Amino acid sequence: MTRIAPSILAADFARLGEQVAAVERGGAEMLHIDVMDGRFVPNISIGVPVVESLRAATDLTLDCHLMIVEPGRYVEAFAKAGARMISVHQEACPHLDRDIRRIRDLGAQAGVALNPATPLHVLDEVLPLVDFVLIMSVNPGFGGQKLIPAAVEKVGALAGVRAERRLDFRIEVDGGVDLSNAAAIAAAGCDILVSGSGLFGAADPAEAVRSMIRFTNPPGAARA
Repeated sequence: MTRIAPSILAADFARLGEQVAAVERGGAEMLHIDVMDGRFVPNISIGVPVVESLRAATDLTLDCHLMIVEPGRYVEAFAKAGARMISVHQEACPHLDRDIRRIRDLGAQAGVALNPATPLHVLDEVLPLVDFVLIMSVNPGFGGQKLIPAAVEKVGALAGVRAERRLDFRIEVDGGVDLSNAAAIAAAGCDILVSGSGLFGAADPAEAVRSMIRFTNPPGAARA
């Protein structure tokens, strides 16, 4: 079953609790939290205090995507704040194996994110260690961008590697996901679809989540 992870980057922060409750009613099982430092990406977003506040406000799985330099210095703080999924960028981690193992030692699920121009083969050595791989389908740093079509092929290629090597990591896609492309991404092998503007930009975010779940999970789809 493809799961939907609304990205709070696109939420109205003046009504964040209300908007989180709406996507939860719609069937979302997790929240995607983009953490940006203005160095790895050209924007600054949120940090540990917001994660702590969300943890107190919802039981949804908090999926923290660290778009920051030296993410290994901060994974413990985010895990303690309530993140249950933490992804770091391959491009930001000279000691990726160590960072993955550290996240798992903290009791969180460990993920590795790849920018659009980064090839899959850089993950050859760590794929057996990760719980999920996050494929960026836009260049990271800003919400509201259009999906890069080649990302769908990249998802399919990664799903093929997963099957060939008999691994069980999940594939997550982040960037430009909406109802016009969600089904194709899911069909390529994606397990978690991150959507910001496509959900929080809708008049009824709860119904937008329901619609995306229907689009990506045809009747009879197995629940994983």
